[in-house]
Amino acid sequence: MNSSPLPSSSSSALTHFDAQGQAHMVDVAGKPATHRVAVATGRIEMQPATLALIESGTAKKGDVLGIARIAGIQAAKKTSDLIPLCHPLALTRVAVAFALAEGGEVPQVACTATVETVGPTGVEMEALTAVQVALLTIYDMCKAVDRGMRITDVHVLEKHGGKSGSWVAE
Repeated sequence: MNSSPLPSSSSSALTHFDAQGQAHMVDVAGKPATHRVAVATGRIEMQPATLALIESGTAKKGDVLGIARIAGIQAAKKTSDLIPLCHPLALTRVAVAFALAEGGEVPQVACTATVETVGPTGVEMEALTAVQVALLTIYDMCKAVDRGMRITDVHVLEKHGGKSGSWVAE
């Protein structure tokens, strides 16, 4: 294992590494608390019959989207327990929404998570975690009828607040 420090351009760009290239939790004590929002999205592709099962609410394990919504909210709240260098945050809002799409090439459920806080660091990881866990929950609840489901296209759509201001995906 190479223990040499990262080049200075990498260590300054990657905030979770110190000057010696070792991982550390970023010190946010000196940063002002601002209103921060992040929106992430992703989707799970499935067979038409699986989507119909979700839509009808007759899945064997129950209300798939209701359970997935709660799982996504819980996941956002537990992000710092799952991602080692994330700060525990007092979230002020977590919203998880779903859109079902029957048309097009592949039937799918899209998930969008919006996470907010007032604090010294952003909530992108919490939004991404909410989406991933919500989609994993859909997979778990429907895998008995469709093991070929595919989770894809998980990414941040936008973030607002903090020193860097707003960013919206193109």
